[in-house]
Amino acid sequence: MAFFAKPRSSVRLGCRRRLFLRSFSSEHARDNDIVIVGGGPAGLALAAALAANPIAKNSLKITLIEGGDLSKIQDWGMPPNAYSNRVSSITHTSQHFLNRIGIWDYVEHARTNPIHQMQVWDGVSGARITFDTSAIPESSEMARMTENLNLQRALLRKLSDTPSVQVIHSVKVESIQREAGDHNDWPLVHLSNGATLRARLLVGADGFNSPVRSFAGISSYGWSYDTQAVVATLNHAPRGPFQVPNNTAYQRFLPTGPIAFLPLSPCTSSLVWSTKPHLAAALNKSSPGVLEQLINAAFRLPEPSLQYIYRRLLEGTKSSEEIKEEIMFRERSDGISSHSAYASATSMLSDGGIPPDDADALPPLVTSIQQGTIASFPLRYNHAESYIGEGAGSRTVLVGDAAHTVHPLAGQGLNLGLGDVDALSRCIIQALRHGGDIGSYTALIPYARERYFGNHKVMSAIDKLHKVYSSTAQPVVWARSVGLEVINELDSVKAALMMNAGASSRLENASGWDLLAKSIESLAGAASTSKMVSGMIGAGMQELAKNAGQRIFGRP
Repeated sequence: MAFFAKPRSSVRLGCRRRLFLRSFSSEHARDNDIVIVGGGPAGLALAAALAANPIAKNSLKITLIEGGDLSKIQDWGMPPNAYSNRVSSITHTSQHFLNRIGIWDYVEHARTNPIHQMQVWDGVSGARITFDTSAIPESSEMARMTENLNLQRALLRKLSDTPSVQVIHSVKVESIQREAGDHNDWPLVHLSNGATLRARLLVGADGFNSPVRSFAGISSYGWSYDTQAVVATLNHAPRGPFQVPNNTAYQRFLPTGPIAFLPLSPCTSSLVWSTKPHLAAALNKSSPGVLEQLINAAFRLPEPSLQYIYRRLLEGTKSSEEIKEEIMFRERSDGISSHSAYASATSMLSDGGIPPDDADALPPLVTSIQQGTIASFPLRYNHAESYIGEGAGSRTVLVGDAAHTVHPLAGQGLNLGLGDVDALSRCIIQALRHGGDIGSYTALIPYARERYFGNHKVMSAIDKLHKVYSSTAQPVVWARSVGLEVINELDSVKAALMMNAGASSRLENASGWDLLAKSIESLAGAASTSKMVSGMIGAGMQELAKNAGQRIFGRP
């Protein structure tokens, strides 16, 4: 029975939904080819990807287990001008995969927003790099912002038309055991409603605290960052007629952590502010008016002035007016003109008219924060030592957050998970075509080989980026700033970086080697003024060339 089947009448809707949402119970274990634990985007996308393939659709019995109430997501909806506070940047590569398995048509496109440009700058030195889709002729956008719930709802709607997949929700996994006997030690999944499922292949898409990973005996390594992310949905005025539309993502790297401004609509954007736990706690306790003032200042004030504002905030409760006065004082001390885009508290800019030259370098001023969207959560780095279980944990495989957790500064968490799902679904289908056992280690090893090292490189790069930009040591600030400014002058390097980040879904058509050759020539001339910069950037370019070659042309 398909989940949330699309009704042809209100009567049939009630019948089908009641049939699907019934409690699933049985005194005996029921055989399944694949049991997926976790109803987040990764788990739902894997079920949809397998169901989209005729071979898998006709050969496999698939059951997905989710402890939460998925009917709330299926029925989710918000007014057009209101947005959820958990959003993701979906790259072209991920969009291509979702479109291929028939999901993208189910996404509410009116609640998505393209990113045409990215502005990233150093919060200490002001060194800046700009990424623009104009550098990639085949691409009209770098990525597309959407709420996670919009994507999950689309996946559920697609699965409602898929009778080969059964989704059991509002039921938790009580325990997972290894069966001994005639079924080659298949995992037995015991559910909170008394049912037991026997799985030829057990997939863990169940997040950071994965029961499947624990059952498989797969250890993980990592650490918690001394950082928390504060998220919120922001309202602001639309861009003026002389400005670019709200299709630019802004990110400023502060020593306390990066702050990002992500466009959702002409008048709405999403905040992801990574900062120290004590400051995150103070921001969460602040009134929306205070947080609004602090967000605007965090993108504009020099770092010493921000530290001054932080100290005043931490000294005790401050009203919105008090914080505004403090920011006004710092703006005057720093010589920021009230006609500059860098003025927030003293700004004299009004809607319409000709904006200052630097207006597009900064996000629009936040005017209010949508009620109930301010939240905070800890950040961590975690990577499973293997994606496949062995021995007593055999016939298990991990995807998404169950396999890896990464800092959100590059917005790659969901995209890495969708990449896992794409690779695993292809691996399973390949095993079916050759008559193989989909749960065997031999059948699953191509998935781990394709994804593990690639994920590790991305995660390591993000982790290093976070640590490098957390330093205020002058040599480090100088080196990273000069490197950023040099690369910003090399459009071909930035194009290669964007393609490697998934801004193009047709990398095989990109002239990556020509782009990189031209970049290295330009870089050699630009870096001749500094041996340090030459060494630093040269090493990075070698790695970029190697990675781009593998990604674009599939060459070692």
